[in-house]
Amino acid sequence: MACSEEAEAQFSEIELLLSMFPSEEELLVDQLSHAELRAFVEGSADTPPSTRPQLSIKVKVDNPEVSITLSCTYPNDYPKVLPEITIRCPELTRAQQMQLHSELNTYLSASCCGEVCVLSAVQWIQDNAQTYISKSVPVSEPKKENVSMPSKETFTRLWIYSHHIYNKFKRKNILEWSKELNLSGFSMPGKPGIVCVEGLQSGCDEFWARVKVLTWKRIMIRHREDFPLDSSWSEERTDSLRKFTSFHEAIFDPHGNRGNHMDLGQLYQFLHDKGCADIFQLYFGIEGR
Repeated sequence: MACSEEAEAQFSEIELLLSMFPSEEELLVDQLSHAELRAFVEGSADTPPSTRPQLSIKVKVDNPEVSITLSCTYPNDYPKVLPEITIRCPELTRAQQMQLHSELNTYLSASCCGEVCVLSAVQWIQDNAQTYISKSVPVSEPKKENVSMPSKETFTRLWIYSHHIYNKFKRKNILEWSKELNLSGFSMPGKPGIVCVEGLQSGCDEFWARVKVLTWKRIMIRHREDFPLDSSWSEERTDSLRKFTSFHEAIFDPHGNRGNHMDLGQLYQFLHDKGCADIFQLYFGIEGR
């Protein structure tokens, strides 16, 4: 099958971005989709890529100095249509991020339709993000209100199931977002993919809101645990409810043709040691051993 103009444009843009942002701290490209796209464009593969190209760029903004992460997924018809973009910035509220994202899409629709536009998006963020960041200072005011007003909190544990987790970009996001949101737990890549996050309900819900909008064949919350905390809750009380002391990626003797299947016996033993053995049957429909 002849390479399409869209595939050539996508590959050329990624190669340009890699030359401009050589460090993974600045640019992270999903290696599997990139390799498949290269093979298709260069003619060593007859079929189009099975996965859509994904990349993440860390955009630095001055005055004040913050970093904004711009994550992009290319639809098959890009650049005839706009890429799927998400924006993450700890200094901005979720509402501000959504507004920034909306105005970015409006700009790209008006100025870049039919052309590759990731660099244009980066430049627009650098030129316009200060307005939103300045509005978010001081960020301590809402937190002060929460401290002074007694309220009921909930400790939550989410057990998430995915058809598979291979993508390096997604795996990096899962690790970074759990740390950012003060969540403990683990993620098991491969097929199937499993993620457990635990912490305050607000953090778990924000984590799920971010993860579920990524491109998945199938992803769902298989089980949810909620533990109400009284008005005198503290970090010590929260930590006493945790099954996991931190968040990490768990690998259990990968095997199979692609090395993407984990040893489920080891997974069961891991869950058993954490006091979560009953979860195994919820995931797989059989008792572990």
